Amino acid sequence: MTRFFAPIVVALALFAASSVAWSAETVVPGIEVLLTDKIALVAGKRLGLLTNPAAVDRQLVSTLDRLRADKRIKLTQLWAPEHGLAAATLNGTSNAPGIEPHTGLPIEGLFGERTAPSDETLQRVDVVLFDLQDIGSRTYTYVSTLGKVMQACAANKVKLLVLDRPNPLGGLLFEGPVREPAHKSLLGWGPFPVTHGMTFGEVARFYNAELKIGCDLEVVQMQGWRRAMIWDDTGLVWVPTSPGIPKPLNAYMYVATGMVCGSGPNCNEGGGNAMPFELIGAPWMDGEKLATAVTTAISGVQGLEHVRIRASSWLPWHGQYKGKITHGIQIHLLQTHGFRPLRLALALLAVLHNEFGSQLKVSSDNRFAMIWGNSRVLKMLRAHTPWLQIEASWQAELVAFAAIRQRHLLYPP
Repeated sequence: MTRFFAPIVVALALFAASSVAWSAETVVPGIEVLLTDKIALVAGKRLGLLTNPAAVDRQLVSTLDRLRADKRIKLTQLWAPEHGLAAATLNGTSNAPGIEPHTGLPIEGLFGERTAPSDETLQRVDVVLFDLQDIGSRTYTYVSTLGKVMQACAANKVKLLVLDRPNPLGGLLFEGPVREPAHKSLLGWGPFPVTHGMTFGEVARFYNAELKIGCDLEVVQMQGWRRAMIWDDTGLVWVPTSPGIPKPLNAYMYVATGMVCGSGPNCNEGGGNAMPFELIGAPWMDGEKLATAVTTAISGVQGLEHVRIRASSWLPWHGQYKGKITHGIQIHLLQTHGFRPLRLALALLAVLHNEFGSQLKVSSDNRFAMIWGNSRVLKMLRAHTPWLQIEASWQAELVAFAAIRQRHLLYPP
């Protein structure tokens, strides 16, 4: 019998996202709108910029290069998120304080010991520009950095402009348990589900109102973006947002496998490999067994119809299981519209617990709860609760979140 589960929060959204065909017209990102239609917001002001190379215009010119070449603009400070201004540093690192050599501007990294702009750097600016490309997940730290920047701007009475960009997962789908207060961290700062279906501009509005931050906030909206668009519909070219997200596929898969291995189990999700977030495996794993079990588990499930699983082996060159032959599966996504990444993550975790329970080890129950947003998910997995039943356990949270989220949306369906 075909299994089907469609929470009311996302059922209509999935239908729309899977059935819309868009023209080749390109979405216009916020940086271009700023410099053509909204220049009065920044002309004559001292500007600070938080960005990385994935923030580009439609001609692939970076926001930093656009601003420093514009005679109307006065840049006085740079900040960088996790992975640094070049989006090239290791997980958990950013730039050291100093002078950025190509611009001669002071730079401050916002990950590690410092997670928000210092008072000293904010005194150098009248307006902070925030321009980063998100991938739509609560655990991707750029969305947490946005909240920390808003708090610092509010405390220093500095205006914040968010130059908006598409959510590559689209603006309709959101999945997962809402993060509980006890599990707040930079890997889960916002009180929303694992995927939130908002742009950074909309997240900023959500933070400001719901968390009562009091930031002097303005969002420079995109032109031409609609909520049912995923990245493939935007006409924009993908630039790696961090070392693990080199292509749009990796952005779609980040939640699907990152929520599995990133939450602490002793498996590898493709880190140290040319296919980050496309793999799940370990030296002790039987790839054929896993492929068969996952294929059976997701058969006939909405949102996973276009997922294909095959056994695979690989050799990580860094990170977990460095230098050890790793066996497991490669996940192929044949159609990105309507894909349910967190649903796949939950199915994978359930299969791992059911098929490899004696070998699967979770490094820290607290880390697992921090990534998933509550402690219930791991307990239910260990009790071998059917994974669609686990998913059903957070639907009431999503209904409540949907009503709050609706107040802060900027773009049409």
